[in-house]
Amino acid sequence: MEKKVTVKWAGKMTFIGESQSGNTLTMDAGAANGGLGLGHSPMDLLLMGAGGCASIDVVMILQKGRNDIVDCAVEVTGKRAEEMPKVYTDIHLHFVVSGKDLKESAVERAVKLSMDKYCSASAMLAKSAKLTYDFAVNSV
Repeated sequence: MEKKVTVKWAGKMTFIGESQSGNTLTMDAGAANGGLGLGHSPMDLLLMGAGGCASIDVVMILQKGRNDIVDCAVEVTGKRAEEMPKVYTDIHLHFVVSGKDLKESAVERAVKLSMDKYCSASAMLAKSAKLTYDFAVNSV
């Protein structure tokens, strides 16, 4: 399946990305690089993409297992190389899943399936960076 997005310059170091669905987002290099701080940096979007992709998997897996989840958040941290092109060398995802009578084993299974089998964004990033993950469960 082929995907296509368009990225259009909006002045200074600001760019507008648009997907085939018509959804848009603003990217900006930030003030230190001549931007205005009007959007996300492309490198931040890589981390957000991995977190979003994995979180969708985790929620879907837990819902299919009839788990009563009320929240799922993931904190994604990335360490970049010192030299250009300053790729991510280490990426860590920390999931926090909240729910009623939520079993740790169910969350562990969902996170593991996402990270080891289903999340295509994480799988791509893992080809160039060391990818690690952990999780916490909150009962509500």
